Amino acid sequence: MKYLILGAGPAGLSFANRLLQNGIDDFLVLEKEDEAGGLCRSRDIGGSPLDIGGGHFLDVRDKEVLDFLFGFMPRELWDGYERDSRIAVGDNIINSPIEANIWQMKIKDQVEYLKAIAVAGCNLGKPMPDKFVDWIYWKLGDKIAEDYMIPYNKKMFGEDLNELGTYWLNKLPNVSFDETLISCLEKKAYGTQPGHAKFFYPKEFGYGELWLRLAKALGSRIRYGEKAKKLDIDGRCVNDTYKADIIINTVPWTAIDRIDGLDEDLAGGLKKLKHSSVVIEYIDEQLDTPAHWIYYPDPGLDYHRILVRHNFCPGSRGYWTETNLTRFDKSGKDEDNYHINEYAYPLNTTGKQEFMKELLDRTRTKGIYGLGRWGEWQHYNSDVVVARAIRLADELR
Repeated sequence: MKYLILGAGPAGLSFANRLLQNGIDDFLVLEKEDEAGGLCRSRDIGGSPLDIGGGHFLDVRDKEVLDFLFGFMPRELWDGYERDSRIAVGDNIINSPIEANIWQMKIKDQVEYLKAIAVAGCNLGKPMPDKFVDWIYWKLGDKIAEDYMIPYNKKMFGEDLNELGTYWLNKLPNVSFDETLISCLEKKAYGTQPGHAKFFYPKEFGYGELWLRLAKALGSRIRYGEKAKKLDIDGRCVNDTYKADIIINTVPWTAIDRIDGLDEDLAGGLKKLKHSSVVIEYIDEQLDTPAHWIYYPDPGLDYHRILVRHNFCPGSRGYWTETNLTRFDKSGKDEDNYHINEYAYPLNTTGKQEFMKELLDRTRTKGIYGLGRWGEWQHYNSDVVVARAIRLADELR
């Protein structure tokens, strides 16, 4: 075939459907599960849809992405929301991001945070550190580091934070003492809103419904229950069965049991790629909060965030938690109420950027392209993945 696409998550489905829009139908999608959607799948729990891969929402900012996806699930089937995300830090529950909303804390806490921000390394002109933990202190000050960023990231990614690089943190703004002080005095947030400041969520379905519709549009061009166990790079062949001119890989490279044709240095580098696994658990309780989701850095709680389903999924009740698998205790819990995602987040470890560039540059010369969260090993949201899939399909056309 012309194209072989590994994985029927947002990346693979978007790329395949863009091929069809470009008049190309000589392709096949391989998916190891019996249902499409990847991390964006949903299933019915407690009488309403729940997203088993965690919180996924459709950002409103990219018109090309919206036009593409609304072609499968029209705009009238979605509700629009203004993001309400919060952080439970100490005795305070404030809006996110923390640095813009310190003014919502108790006065005595505001004073302590302001004092810490005033002497943060970035505000004193100190050189930027290389290690993750040192960088957090330097960028945000002791209080934000110790009360929120460090414990939260340990819960989400693991205890050894210094194995992470700092390259992915550059999007964090400098926490200006002057701006924070003015914010506290005027009692209003400053700066720009984080991602998903406005978002869409289906009116009557979980987010997974969108991807089921993209899969349906492909008809028989998806083969389910077919895991990519072996990839022959030079022969552009998968499982000794499927051969193509071009292979688009959207699955985790480390989930492929055997890859032939990689240089020794790249094969060794693959073994160093790391990821985290999370558990999504449904809790049948109503919460008295208008928040869509809440972050919990408290080490005493296993989960690191909750998503309040009844605030964005009409007619539903309850909420779901997201917990790193290493912190999850399934004793006495109903297996029907939780779902384990082995591959949840690619970790931004030291050296990962350089390695992935070398890997993808090298495989591209062989006609094999990495795409999406796992094919590129980047923490992309689904809307970003769709944009990249559209762009790659158009480029290859």
